[in-house]
Amino acid sequence: MASTYIKDETGTFIPASQRPDGTWRKQRRVKDGYIPQEEVPLYESKGKQLIKKPLYPVGASPEFIAEHKAKLEALAAKNKVIPGTQTKTQEGSKKKKKKNKSKTVEPVAEGLSKIMISEPEFHKEVPTHTDKPLSTAKQTTTNNITKDNSSTLSQKTTIEPQKRLKNLRKKIREIEVLEDKIKTGALKNPDKEILDKIRRKIEISKEIKRLEAL
Repeated sequence: MASTYIKDETGTFIPASQRPDGTWRKQRRVKDGYIPQEEVPLYESKGKQLIKKPLYPVGASPEFIAEHKAKLEALAAKNKVIPGTQTKTQEGSKKKKKKNKSKTVEPVAEGLSKIMISEPEFHKEVPTHTDKPLSTAKQTTTNNITKDNSSTLSQKTTIEPQKRLKNLRKKIREIEVLEDKIKTGALKNPDKEILDKIRRKIEISKEIKRLEAL
């Protein structure tokens, strides 16, 4: 029930009212637009609102409602499966799956039956790969290692003189270039390092002859 408001030049008031026990409530001053608590609409969720919403349009005849209910009940009864019973479609699907499964298992079982499991033979002797005694084989290995080492050392001895000979010849060519520059005047004031390098020409030439004689 809506409350009666009193308005005057000072504002809006709720008039005094009597409680059920006979006592009186005082007059209260409120702001404009105030809504008493008992008049505030209660919040309802969407689900609750849908439940309260009528199933049939307003003004629908009882015959239309009865016919619609009968259709819904018939549809629910058709879709309902009684416990312990199955539809023909479900039975056919299960039979098909069972048949496919048996087809898959049969070839596997047949293949397994053809496999023969043989027991391991522990009594057979392991054949030896050589008739030579252990000491002879060891001696052969040692000789092979010695030959390999000798061959490597020989190759190293041959390579090192050739490499050194190449480096010495390069130094001789560099010295001869410096000598030509001094003679032509291109290098007028050679420093001590260049002069020392030129003085070693004779020594380097002797070393080249020694290596070439090897």
